[in-house]
Amino acid sequence: TTSELLERLARIQQRVAQATDSGDVCLIAVSKTHPVASIRALYDAGVRDFGESYIQEWLQKKVQLPEDIRWHLIGRMQSNKAKYIQGGAHMIHAVDRASLARALNTKTKGVQDVLIQVNIAREDSKAGVLEGEVPEMIELIDASEHLRLRGLMAIPPYVNHAQENAPHFEAMAQLMQRSRPLVEDPSVWNVLSMGMSGDFEVAIGLGATHVRVGTALFGPRPSA
Repeated sequence: TTSELLERLARIQQRVAQATDSGDVCLIAVSKTHPVASIRALYDAGVRDFGESYIQEWLQKKVQLPEDIRWHLIGRMQSNKAKYIQGGAHMIHAVDRASLARALNTKTKGVQDVLIQVNIAREDSKAGVLEGEVPEMIELIDASEHLRLRGLMAIPPYVNHAQENAPHFEAMAQLMQRSRPLVEDPSVWNVLSMGMSGDFEVAIGLGATHVRVGTALFGPRPSA
């Protein structure tokens, strides 16, 4: 129900606030597979940052909702879907390969903010570049006319205890710092997207600026 949704939002906002001293962590409500009505209820409660994974679903929702929503595309994207974005996304978190970066640059009008997805735990099941490949991706994106590089994103392993991911979050924060001298515009190199429902507080404690929370906020995803 809407009341339950708003109660969960209040609890998560409090937990985010308690996990950070700076108070400027962005809570992204991961709304993929959840209905427009739930997004609208959170919007009415003041939430403006929402995360979607599937381009077609996002496009259908986008036209039904207020224009000032900041849409974060967080899922793995096929290069041939780049043409549908057309500047409608606030940020693309999952630029995980050179071919996608090139497709986005070719199909984007204006300037699109992007993050490099890093496979920090070197999992075969996860997308993302390896740590050693980050400099090459930075060079490629910085040379792209229509892309603006803002930082890094990671999806660490699913773990039973949130603290188990602390080494991965720490490695991402260190990679962010090491990479700063390589980027064309360090003034906008300030986004570290990591941490989800089960571990976002640990991620914030280790430097996350954006956390992506779905299940803990919306509840279980609707059945297909």
